[in-house]
Amino acid sequence: MIAQIDPLYIKTRPMKVLTRLMSYAFFEGRPVTTKGRWINPLVFSILKTVAMNNSRYKPVEKPIFILGTGRSGTTILGIVLSMHREIGYLNEPKAIWHLIHPSEDIIGNYSQADAKYRLTEKDATDEMLQRASQMFGAYLTATRSQRLVDKYPELIFRVGFVRALFPDARFIFLIRNGWDTCHSIATWSERLGVQINGEKHDWWGVNDRKWTLLVEQLIKTDPAFSEIADEIKNFERHLDRAAVEWIVTMREGIRLMQTSSDCIHLVRFEDLTLEPDKTLDALCEFCELPTDNTFLEYARQTLHPVPARKPFDVYSKIAPVFHDTMGTLKYNT
Repeated sequence: MIAQIDPLYIKTRPMKVLTRLMSYAFFEGRPVTTKGRWINPLVFSILKTVAMNNSRYKPVEKPIFILGTGRSGTTILGIVLSMHREIGYLNEPKAIWHLIHPSEDIIGNYSQADAKYRLTEKDATDEMLQRASQMFGAYLTATRSQRLVDKYPELIFRVGFVRALFPDARFIFLIRNGWDTCHSIATWSERLGVQINGEKHDWWGVNDRKWTLLVEQLIKTDPAFSEIADEIKNFERHLDRAAVEWIVTMREGIRLMQTSSDCIHLVRFEDLTLEPDKTLDALCEFCELPTDNTFLEYARQTLHPVPARKPFDVYSKIAPVFHDTMGTLKYNT
């Protein structure tokens, strides 16, 4: 489906189709694992023009960022929120973020230069603030949206950086059972991973770029893993790698809930699909979004419980941390 648009989306709020198509075609950029990358030069040309001009665009007020581990329901949450009458939704607009900070590309979508998994408030500059305000402001202006929702799970390691750009930002920390998330990551990478011009493109970046950066910059500095970092670096099985990514991401989110609870709201994927009204009401209250019955009706028709996946044999030396993290998040281990 182009831009995650299906017949129900079109039927529910037809004008939102144009917003999603504009988001997809002119602002998000196409990542390395997808088709249609021929459009990227146009996207970057538009974004660079917007970032450098002196036009006054709509102010970006209380933007909402969806964080977590990929394949945990972040896309479906973003699509549901995109149906809200006030929201313009960007699905991983990595082209914009690459122009904001040239060292943020951990996948290798647009650059093979050095990259940082973590970005803090110290990495933000006035120039980056200006570019971010211009590009996201232009997006809100073009789509006639009041509020921005940006789904980019890896921003969980960059909350300080994002808050330096948007001090009033709201963050949604989406969690999902570790078994299900890891199975989904492994299946995605096995199904969509490809070899192009001698390069491997899959969940772990161009020629394992993301995996290498994760190990070097997150695992080796984590006391829970530092002594076995070399073993982890040699993981080949997708499930093992996914377990590592899930652990470090969830632990980061738990830490943020403890230190920045004023701007972060936890959503459990299982609750979202089982009780969408209750879960979305609480989310909208946190994000200061008005009631929208059409949005809630779309959520009811779209969100359904997903059968749980079976546990797998977690690598023995990371299993204790995996199970401990599951327990902390109140999942059955």
